[in-house]
Amino acid sequence: MTALPPKPALTQPDALLRAGLVQKADLPALTRVAESFRIRITPAMRAAIAAPGDAVAAQFVPTAAELTTRPEELLDPIGDNAHAPVPGLTHRYPDRAILHITKTCDVYCRFCFRRETVGETGPLPEGDLAQALAYIAATPKLREIILTGGDPLTLAPRRLEVVLARLSEIAHITTVRLHTRVPVVAPERITEPLAQMLRAQRPAVWIVVHTNHAQELTPPARAALARLVDAGIPLLSQSVLLRGVNDTRDALLDLFRALQDLRVKPYYLHHCDLAPGTSHFRTTLAHGRALMASLRGPLSGAALPAYVLDIPGGFGKVPITADYVAPGDAPGLWRVTDWQGRVHDYADPPS
Repeated sequence: MTALPPKPALTQPDALLRAGLVQKADLPALTRVAESFRIRITPAMRAAIAAPGDAVAAQFVPTAAELTTRPEELLDPIGDNAHAPVPGLTHRYPDRAILHITKTCDVYCRFCFRRETVGETGPLPEGDLAQALAYIAATPKLREIILTGGDPLTLAPRRLEVVLARLSEIAHITTVRLHTRVPVVAPERITEPLAQMLRAQRPAVWIVVHTNHAQELTPPARAALARLVDAGIPLLSQSVLLRGVNDTRDALLDLFRALQDLRVKPYYLHHCDLAPGTSHFRTTLAHGRALMASLRGPLSGAALPAYVLDIPGGFGKVPITADYVAPGDAPGLWRVTDWQGRVHDYADPPS
């Protein structure tokens, strides 16, 4: 029997209409959204959507709310460009750096903090990659490189293996992290040969999987994660706190317990960044803190991530605890202390 060709990803508003994910009346606004922010929903995530507007659909199906940009929202909300010594590299902390190995993703999240740039180009050009690797080699205080973009697991396995081999030639790099959504949103990419290739790397590869709701963890996604864990690759997770998606105690309990059952350590719960057109996803810091307090006790410490804020402007990530985030002089205003002791104002969104 001839195998059926794989279903295409949904990338245009009219395709979303044919799939029953949006209404015809939505198309004019969604066409405007698509002019600024790319759309891509894999077959795996289309299959995970149980109803329009549910917790999976809300992450990937565009809405007219994205046309509203609030004054505090920033084109580069976490300050990648402020810490870019060479193209394709962000060196924000002393011992680790981000290598933006590609701008391509298998899905385009509606809340992405790099939504202005993802999808605009493919892999990092060879000249930029060579320059980034030369900077890494010339900076011995670096010990950890984070491959992101974009999603590094959208690269052809051979291309990814070549990049990892070039990093292995730099003696002071002891750890490589891959930040990815692929095991969840395109689990068919996680083949046994890919898992074994990643396991064989030196320096050791860690994978940080992005997932925000237990509904995303379909049987194929669970099998893909198992292939990676069974190959001996350490897995962590990162999630984003999203209004209307996972901003309840039960949703977070279900997600973090499911990840622990899958042998994935919940690592970070990110406060939603100030990317343009994302205010409808953003909770208050106070709400996030209350949620985290409600998880202590019911949830094992091994399944409890750190709730963190990437301080706007590129000042780094801090845990949202009393040591780093304190109430300011007005309702909704917070004073945030970064890892170097500098203090910044942060304002919660209006209710």
